[in-house]
Amino acid sequence: MQANFKPAVVWLILNKQTEEALELLAKNYKVNTPKLKIGLPKGHKNKVYGTYSAKNQTISLLNSDMLGNPFVVLHEFYHHLRTKSVDKQHKGTERNADKFAIEFLREYEAAAKKANPQSSS
Repeated sequence: MQANFKPAVVWLILNKQTEEALELLAKNYKVNTPKLKIGLPKGHKNKVYGTYSAKNQTISLLNSDMLGNPFVVLHEFYHHLRTKSVDKQHKGTERNADKFAIEFLREYEAAAKKANPQSSS
């Protein structure tokens, strides 16, 4: 994995180049690229910002604003990454999905500080 991989993924998502970010993630982790859909599946209230369906390998986002939300996109990608193709069940916990997303965000923040050291936190 190249040093700027995680910051690049976050940057792409922040700039709503989410499909490109998912392709980069899939290539890096050697998995299929998940489909991306706007609108939650039936049965999901507006209590969540995104879901992952292992059945059709699709990340569904609440609305188009979520395309630019790296935490939500990376959290759902983690579920895609951890789903075993054999039984199509989630194998990752919500807490681990959160950790996965936060790790990307921290590396993005660190890279941003290096690029612009005079900016304050």
